[in-house]
Amino acid sequence: MKLIGSYTSPYVRKISVILLEKGIAFELVSAAPWAGDELVAAVNPLGKVPALVNERGESFFDSPIIAQYLELTYPEPRLLPAQPLDALRVRQIEALADGVTDATMAIVRECRRSPDGQNEEVLLGQREKIRRGLDALERHARDRQCLNTPALTLADIAVACTLGAINYRRIMPNWCVDRPALVALVERLFSRASFARTTPPVAAALYTNEML
Repeated sequence: MKLIGSYTSPYVRKISVILLEKGIAFELVSAAPWAGDELVAAVNPLGKVPALVNERGESFFDSPIIAQYLELTYPEPRLLPAQPLDALRVRQIEALADGVTDATMAIVRECRRSPDGQNEEVLLGQREKIRRGLDALERHARDRQCLNTPALTLADIAVACTLGAINYRRIMPNWCVDRPALVALVERLFSRASFARTTPPVAAALYTNEML
């Protein structure tokens, strides 16, 4: 099993954590889609990471699809509830977390522009998406129905990777203010071996191109 990408991508990190939690052996193949890496295009026509190549050479791309593939083919330990509607609710939180990540990376891309070329409306709009998304995630974490439950789920992993990306890119340093449930969640999850092993390299530049 090969995972194409880099831990600087929160989407790649999400899949890596799932693989580690399920005890699936894999090789991380470093690839940078922004640099026109031919390997990325070969496994994903959209030229984005993560992409997963299984033992049969079959490739899967887009992190929710990869997560679903792993859950179907390696069901233990279960990261989605057995009841379909409950599983859908967990996937909804995953989608919300991924949306916050999308907004985070949009800010990263905008900040790569020269200061006089940055669009303030874009930056403000994406920050507002992050704020609303984190407020909603805080409510879910506080309610402990589909997120922050005793059993680790896909929602927990997605949210922790999103918050890790916000910290890593220093997009919203004060995100933890008035969000104690999310703070407690990430403090608990970041102590797990799967998260410790997938921490992005500290030496990477703040606004590197290694994003999606």
